[in-house]
Amino acid sequence: MKAFVASIATETNTFSPVYTDMSSFRASLYAPPGQHPETPTLCSAPFIAARRRFAELGWELVEGTAAWAEPGGLVNRRTYEHLRDEVLEQLRAAMPVDGVLLGLHGAMVANGYDDCEGDILERVREIVGPDVTVAAELDPHSHLTQKRLDNADLLIAFKEFPHTDFLDRAEELVELAVRHMRGEIKPAMSAFDCRMIEVLPTSIDPMRSFLERVRRIEADNLNVLSISVIHGFMAGDVPDMGTRVLVITDDAGTLGDAIARKLGMELFSFRGRARPPYRGPADAVARAKASPERPVVLADVWDNPGGGVAGDATLILRELVAQGVTDAAVGTIWDPVAVQLCVAAGEGAHIRLRFGGKTDEKAGYPYDAWVTVKRVVRDAHQSFGESRVPLGDAVWIAMDQGIDVILNSVRSQSFSPDLFSNLGIDPMDRHILLIKSTNHFHEAFARISNEIIYVDAGAPYPSDPRTTKYRKLRRDIWPIVENPHGN
Repeated sequence: MKAFVASIATETNTFSPVYTDMSSFRASLYAPPGQHPETPTLCSAPFIAARRRFAELGWELVEGTAAWAEPGGLVNRRTYEHLRDEVLEQLRAAMPVDGVLLGLHGAMVANGYDDCEGDILERVREIVGPDVTVAAELDPHSHLTQKRLDNADLLIAFKEFPHTDFLDRAEELVELAVRHMRGEIKPAMSAFDCRMIEVLPTSIDPMRSFLERVRRIEADNLNVLSISVIHGFMAGDVPDMGTRVLVITDDAGTLGDAIARKLGMELFSFRGRARPPYRGPADAVARAKASPERPVVLADVWDNPGGGVAGDATLILRELVAQGVTDAAVGTIWDPVAVQLCVAAGEGAHIRLRFGGKTDEKAGYPYDAWVTVKRVVRDAHQSFGESRVPLGDAVWIAMDQGIDVILNSVRSQSFSPDLFSNLGIDPMDRHILLIKSTNHFHEAFARISNEIIYVDAGAPYPSDPRTTKYRKLRRDIWPIVENPHGN
């Protein structure tokens, strides 16, 4: 048996001014055939899973390109078409194959392409024909379209948010693809549209218990091959935005339809109560300042580069200064120009610096302060599970007001406390840690902190679907419509 594996992935915030081009992919991951590292990345985990499983089977694996860009705005059309056609040409050269394994995201949008993943899967199917296994791993923060269902045999999304199981799901995808290639199973995919958009962290109830029930259904019913929850991505203005349940059965579509509907309506019942409490900046900082815990984590959920925004907002930093906080560290503020100025000044320099607040008027003005350049690190990084996440050139600056800030040149949300320690800041030695992430930080930071406060500064991410100016959404969906199911 012979299979082809490749990955093209990013998450597109169609409202973001931080556009995505080839340089965005090269800054995060661009690995031509044979150059993918031994460690997985979020959306290229099928490479690692297939390598391991195919080696055990003695099957042939042909590797194509793997490309990943940090979430951002619309993908440049030429960039998307170049990457897509590069992978398709590699597939043509590998033919004939028995299977195609893809690491996708599910919320990639390019100029002229609302459904990049559907476009890729359709073109792959045209090349390989109807009898070859086509399987793809997805991020749950994606848009499940009919074109994807029509052209893939298997679609499996990460179950966890934070996405700690991306390699586990890749292994599941590869194993089911192997069984399909052998003719042992006949996958039938059933999808249910929950008609809602919500933040659904699986680290807390009700989603924690919901996932446990999902796993029991998978374990107890031999006809159920896989169940995925597509959370949706509210910053993507596309027709199919929203939450869905996807059930894959072994030639039991009627059963899959029933399970998908039952689970989907249960998910719909979680609307408005799935996310943890979010606090305004003033309240959040006051609570953190008064807390006896050390460190207290302040999570800025809406200036999260993982949602496609810049990550250069200064709103909560200004609140820390306004309330006289002096024992805090901020990780990170994206500002390549400020990083360059600090690198040029050198470690130990005391300079007047303007940083942050450059990309969105709703995210606060640039901050002007006297700072000391404490540390310069070229090609800095942080960890996310087994993955190494680039920060680019980064600097630790100490503001005269007593707050430490990490500035980075490659956008990234906050995943792990080592984003601080890798720059020389001991996260355990600060009372308050201000980070930028919706929930991917939770597992790693919960190991060092007993108090995590989610902060809603209201910007710059389009965080309220009721006021977001969608142009392409074509169906009723909660919370824009209170009862889109009409019962």
